[in-house]
Amino acid sequence: MAAVPHPSDAARRLDPQHSLPIAEYGLLSDCSSASLVSRWGSVDWLCLPRFDSPAVFARILDPAAGHWSIRPAGSCRAERRYLPGSLAIETTFTTDAGSVRLVDVMAAREGQRGHELGLDPPHELLRSVEGLCGRVDVVMELAPRPEYGLVRPLLRLTEYGGRTFGGPNQLAVTAGVPVTVERATMSTRFSVSEGESVGFALRWSAVEGAAPQPTPAKGVGERIADTVEAWRSWEALHDIYPGAMHDLVRLSSRVLHGLTYRPTGAIVAAPTTSLPETVGGERNWDYRYAWIRDASLTLQALYIGSCPHEAVDFVSFMTSSAGGGAGEESSLQIMYGIGGEHDLSERELPHLRGWRGSRPVRVGNGAWAQTQLDVYGELLDTLHRYRQQLGELHPEIQRFVAGLADAAAARWEERDAGMWEMRGEPRHHLSSKVLCWTALDRAVKLAPALGMHARAGAWERERDRVREAVLKRGWCEARQAYAQSFDSNELDAAALLMPLVDFLPASDPRMRSTIEAIAADLTQGGLVLRYRNEAGLNADGLSGEEGTFVICSFWLASCLAQAGEVERAQALFDRLAGFANDLGLLAEEIDTQNGELLGNFPQAFSHIGLINAAWEIDQARIGG
Repeated sequence: MAAVPHPSDAARRLDPQHSLPIAEYGLLSDCSSASLVSRWGSVDWLCLPRFDSPAVFARILDPAAGHWSIRPAGSCRAERRYLPGSLAIETTFTTDAGSVRLVDVMAAREGQRGHELGLDPPHELLRSVEGLCGRVDVVMELAPRPEYGLVRPLLRLTEYGGRTFGGPNQLAVTAGVPVTVERATMSTRFSVSEGESVGFALRWSAVEGAAPQPTPAKGVGERIADTVEAWRSWEALHDIYPGAMHDLVRLSSRVLHGLTYRPTGAIVAAPTTSLPETVGGERNWDYRYAWIRDASLTLQALYIGSCPHEAVDFVSFMTSSAGGGAGEESSLQIMYGIGGEHDLSERELPHLRGWRGSRPVRVGNGAWAQTQLDVYGELLDTLHRYRQQLGELHPEIQRFVAGLADAAAARWEERDAGMWEMRGEPRHHLSSKVLCWTALDRAVKLAPALGMHARAGAWERERDRVREAVLKRGWCEARQAYAQSFDSNELDAAALLMPLVDFLPASDPRMRSTIEAIAADLTQGGLVLRYRNEAGLNADGLSGEEGTFVICSFWLASCLAQAGEVERAQALFDRLAGFANDLGLLAEEIDTQNGELLGNFPQAFSHIGLINAAWEIDQARIGG
């Protein structure tokens, strides 16, 4: 149990350093939007009705930007878990007077089961407080602050609770106990004894729509149970991974599904924006969009950890989003909005302090306009992996695939920003060349399904040219490793993708040497950095450093497993899994000096790495 005292609201207002650690939060999702709830029962992040909508609660980024807290009055201890098979969080608070249980979940449509989970959600957050023993005083405070804290809406009491007026949202709240309103904040204090329960619900609707009708307070417990059953029925259909790390893979698969925007099939990189890569730094990005790289690797992980059902939706999303951007005359974007939007222009929100004072807070992401050639390989690898699930390829899909391959063949010799979205000068990044090879290799294998659009001979010839260039210009004699970019001597963890995409086996002497060079020279506290900022010159064009990158460390574990170093791989895997919070969630990065999670949270990339590394270790043990 956690015995750390809850920071007072007054302290958080006075000092942004009182921001809770990122690991203190848990994810709730309805597969359209997401919220983060702290160990102490405070919803400090909620975007409705989509992942990328302006936040209704954003206290994680500023103490005055909105929250909804329910917790015992006074000091308490907190212990929490996901209810088995679901993304419903159960928190047990223990006080000197007794204990209570709080259950939080974002509601599914009533009666949904299996593959229906997440379709047409009601945009409702459900919360239930139940007395377990003794008699406990509980305080509830609801401070909606739409538009990332810019709006302080009017709150009007109603017969069932209250509702807001003002701003681009309508929010209605039901409460199982009387509440009071002072300005833009609703609050109450009540007591629960063993066997008693009190329900709360918050429901959203657009300002131009009818007033939302949240679940009646007495029906909250039943609706929570129905939503939990919806998640369990989804997992029952998707629980196909039989390996030794079953529970970790199962949870990660559930998290990845929770990061899927079911209306289109898009997959967000994370449900948050501007949680920093280093405390006080400027690497604070908005991750609530669909990166081709992240989404493609997410599907690869779901293929291992659950089932391929999501592939058809994702391919449909990508083909419609990319539109005419897959050919030689135009550039495939690296990311899209979850509704297929192309323009993701970046702006800053100067009114927000940022998590622990880390500014600027950004919405939108300027990387959408970058050139990253790796996307062709990631997308074509996904199409190849899911070929059987996609069935007969329609003519527009055939043209799309051929256009991707033609673009990779025509553009692989260009410089680009690389897969880490560096904002400095473009380079000949090794990982981009390797993934262009991947694009052409998978296109050759897909050619029999492409009909008149197939150009297997031309793709094969260009694929071999890419391979020759990588082997010749990517190798650094001084480092005895494949380098970050052609003719350079800098290391980059992306070189670990070479065996993972079948460019070279991990047992190849130069590949083994690269793996060991990264393990020795590109690590901090035994975990892998993406790259080093040599001599103060930052390759990404920004100041400061960043933490170790979780997926890169899992890539190292995967490569070690492929190279026959199974025990080293398992030890690294176990260490990485140990950095997850008590709910099993991983952020983007780890600060090895204190073990703290950093970056947007939870991070799809990190859970992807966990699933794939678990599978590689299992395969190595079977093969061994």
